[in-house]
Amino acid sequence: MTAALAPVAALDVADWRAMRAAHEERVDAWLAPHLAHRRLGGKHPVQDFLFTYYSHRPAQLRRWHPGAGVLLRDADPAEFGRDYRATTAGVTLDTDRVRTRRADSIAWIRSLLVATAGRPAHLGCFGMHEWAMVYRQTQEEVRHNSWPLRLSPEETARTVEANRIRCSHFDAYRFFTAPARPLNLLAPTRDTQHANEQPGCLHANMDLYKWAYKLSPLVPSELVADAFALAREIRALDMRASPYDLAALGYPPVRVETAEGRAEYAAIQRGFADRAAALRGRLIEALAPA
Repeated sequence: MTAALAPVAALDVADWRAMRAAHEERVDAWLAPHLAHRRLGGKHPVQDFLFTYYSHRPAQLRRWHPGAGVLLRDADPAEFGRDYRATTAGVTLDTDRVRTRRADSIAWIRSLLVATAGRPAHLGCFGMHEWAMVYRQTQEEVRHNSWPLRLSPEETARTVEANRIRCSHFDAYRFFTAPARPLNLLAPTRDTQHANEQPGCLHANMDLYKWAYKLSPLVPSELVADAFALAREIRALDMRASPYDLAALGYPPVRVETAEGRAEYAAIQRGFADRAAALRGRLIEALAPA
């Protein structure tokens, strides 16, 4: 066994089965409303987002992995997938195999996380990215057109034009309407992602969930679930601060078109940035060269 494969922790069968059951129970509470909407053919602009925007399927989120360096006693590698192997003591993840097969992806993700962590958090965007996504559109044209806008199209446009837009996240910027893009102080692209992403950005912090699941099974499922939990809360703020009126769904607006609303938004955003920094650090640590 190579040094990279040597487990640093061992779990008895009762312990790892309890951890797996706790993970499944935690995830099931998140899956229930989404699966209910899907069965009924309905859509929820907040609760469904992490299952539609990101590619990780509900069953994949529910599946438990112990992470690298953990030995599972009395386990069957077939329960966990092709990257696990049996030893005389139990089952463990073949980290050499995973790291070799996914070396380029691991290096790209880790460099993005390190670059983002090394920048100060910018907290002055006030959620204007969501407003730029509906700028100069009619109610019928907007993405979530089943839900009304809080302001008229003219008032929405004036709000966008009155606030400096400095969106650094490419996957948010690419959904801006064509008239809104020239109003952004930046023009982020996929190629400049490493140079632009910053740790105050709501979407960059939601994306920690994406990086965590893409790095599975190297990272433990608890870390993936922690990132998902934060992303759920961030999405709620994202839509509460948006131009949509979702009060009927239990999401009272953060009125970023006012000074009070902008202060409220920045305070919540700062808390999310702090929590995301801890998660980002855990991911970086998990990807440290073997």
